[in-house]
Amino acid sequence: MRKIHTHAAGIDIGARKIFVGLEGKEVKSFETFTDDLELAADYLIQNNISTVAMEATGVYWIILYNILQERGIDVWLVDGRSTKQSREEKQM
Repeated sequence: MRKIHTHAAGIDIGARKIFVGLEGKEVKSFETFTDDLELAADYLIQNNISTVAMEATGVYWIILYNILQERGIDVWLVDGRSTKQSREEKQM
């Protein structure tokens, strides 16, 4: 698969935890309190991440989105239906 963004990460957002995936590293989880979301942003910056993709799940994404934008990280909101379709196509 061709890389489009080399300094990118994926974030899965839940009501109680977020999961951050970086290439070559184990997925790291953070609680959803503001201080923990700040730690997640620190983790991304420490790993030279400049772009993240995350699903706009309910209202849970809003605070994290704002924190990442304030830190200069480019945030791409994706529609979960389109990512599920991509996973299914990849398995075929």
